[in-house]
Amino acid sequence: MENKNNVTEFILHGLTQDKAVAKVLFSLFLVFYATIILGNLLIISTIKTSEQLNSPMYFFLSYLSFVDISYSTVTAPKLIYDLLVEEKSISFVGCIAQLFVGHFFGCTEIFLLTVMAYDRCIAICKPLHYTNIVNRSVCGWLVALSWLGGFVHSLVQTLLAIQLPFCGPNEIDHYFCDVHPLLKLACADTYIIAVTVAANSGVISLSCFVVLVVSYAVILVSLRTRSSEGRLKALYTCSSHITVVVLFFGPCIFIYMRPSTTFSADKMISVFYTIITPMLNPLIYTLRNEEVKNAMKKLWNRKV
Repeated sequence: MENKNNVTEFILHGLTQDKAVAKVLFSLFLVFYATIILGNLLIISTIKTSEQLNSPMYFFLSYLSFVDISYSTVTAPKLIYDLLVEEKSISFVGCIAQLFVGHFFGCTEIFLLTVMAYDRCIAICKPLHYTNIVNRSVCGWLVALSWLGGFVHSLVQTLLAIQLPFCGPNEIDHYFCDVHPLLKLACADTYIIAVTVAANSGVISLSCFVVLVVSYAVILVSLRTRSSEGRLKALYTCSSHITVVVLFFGPCIFIYMRPSTTFSADKMISVFYTIITPMLNPLIYTLRNEEVKNAMKKLWNRKV
C-alpha cells in the first residue's frame, strides 16, 4: 500500500453539534471526570496506606484504579474541551498518539481484569495454597505482563493505522481517534488491515473473556461443597469484579469484535467504557466491600 498522506489534522464531530446540549454535556462530563480522578485516587491512597489491604486482590485493584485514571484521561479532557469550541481539531500526530495510548491502557485493563479473576479463582478454590501460588513476586510478574500485553497490542494497532494513506476527507465522526473511524477515511482498500485489526482485538478480547468465564465456572463448581454462609461470602467477594467485567467487556466486545464498520451508537457506547465504567469502578468496589470502607474510614479519621 502506498503511504500517501495529505492530511495534517483531523476534524472531530464530537458528541453533538447542538450548542445547548453541548453546554449541559460539558458540565456533566466535567463532574464525571473529576469523580474518576478523585474516586480512583482515593482507592489508591487507601490501599497504599492501609495495613489491612495487603492481599493480592487489593494490589491488583490499585493498579486497576491507576489504569482507569490514565485511560479516561486519554479521551475525557479533549472531549470536555471540544464541547465548548466550534472547531474540534486534532493533529495527525496527536490522533495517532491518542490511538496508541488509548489502546495501551484499554488493553492493559482487560488483562488486569483477567488477572483479578484468576486471583479470585485461586483464593476461593485453593485457599490453603493461595499465599504460595499468588505471592508478591507472581503479582509483580502478572502486572508487568499485563502492561507488556497492552503495549504489544497497541503497537500493532498503531503500526497498522500509520500505514493508511489519507488524502481527504479528514472529518472523523467520533469524539476521539480510533481505528475503525480512521479506516473509514483511508483512501485505499483497507480490507486486509481491517481484518488484522479485528483479529488483533478479537483474539485478545475473546481469549480473556474465555479465561474469565472458565475462572468463574471453576469457582461456582467449587462452591457446591461449601456451606451456604461460605458460598454467599465468596459470591459477594466476586460480585464486584463480575459487575466491572460486564460493564467493561460488553461495550468493548461490541465495538472491536466485529468488521470495520461504524454505527451511530458507537460514540455513546464508547463513552460508557472510556468514562462511565472508570467512574463507577471505585463506587462498585467500595460500596460492596466492607474492608475497603473500613480502611477509608480509618484514613479519613487519621487525616481529620
